[in-house]
Amino acid sequence: MASGTKSKGASKSKGKGGSVNKARRSVVGTARKPKPWGMIIGIVVVLALAGGVFTYAFMTISEKEKWVVSEDNKDPSENISGVTRVSYDSGQHVEATQRVAYDHSPPFGGPHDNAWAECNGTVYPNAVRTENMVHALEHGSVWIAYNPDKIKGKALDTLKAKVEGQPYMLMSPYPGLDKPISLQSWGHQLKLTSATDTRIDEFIKSLRENEYQNPEPGGRCDAQGTGFDVTNPPPFVAEKPDPNDPNTVTMDGKGATQATDEGQQGTTPTTGASAPPASDASAPPATTQPSQ
Repeated sequence: MASGTKSKGASKSKGKGGSVNKARRSVVGTARKPKPWGMIIGIVVVLALAGGVFTYAFMTISEKEKWVVSEDNKDPSENISGVTRVSYDSGQHVEATQRVAYDHSPPFGGPHDNAWAECNGTVYPNAVRTENMVHALEHGSVWIAYNPDKIKGKALDTLKAKVEGQPYMLMSPYPGLDKPISLQSWGHQLKLTSATDTRIDEFIKSLRENEYQNPEPGGRCDAQGTGFDVTNPPPFVAEKPDPNDPNTVTMDGKGATQATDEGQQGTTPTTGASAPPASDASAPPATTQPSQ
């Protein structure tokens, strides 16, 4: 009996131990089961690609909107490095016999000829009188000036392609220009060395027909009936005007005529005390230095 009882107890003990060992082996087997790394890596790759696509799309949209003119983005050119900005009074006209003592070369604002240079995607083969070119800027145009000694061949063709057939664009050589290329819109200028500089397109997108930066956006660009002959425009004069010459008009508008209607000469001479009110007629316009 004693031996039988002992045997029975040992059997029970062995049975419990076997169950415990079996459970342990099950747990160990589960722990050692390999992780589905392939699936995990695939999910990570998909998420990374999705994130990259989203980021690219967001950046692309943001980049495009950066150059869109709106109430909240009145001067997109603020995002362009190297742009010089000056505040100019508009509507000051001069006669064909008068010259303006401009404060910049090429000029990009101030008194200008009564007749505007045609700006319907016009590429002038020869340099044109600056007083006529400046008037085109007042209408919302962008003028590409270039040094004919430095811009030739492929570079010249690249610039022409940005102008030809494009409304509110004009282009002409500018002898003696201190940089190969200079872009002008009213109150804005950007000088560059390369025709492939991406800032050229950015400048055009930001300022052409910009209703917030140009005094007369949407003004006429055809020269019909203005007295400006696009086939034989008044020539460029390299020499600076004589300040003592009575036909020289200063940047404060003295000697000019205040326009009363576009394309027509006004009747109030702006000489001496009769000059029209300006933001600061006693000093030249404040200049914002190029942003870095």
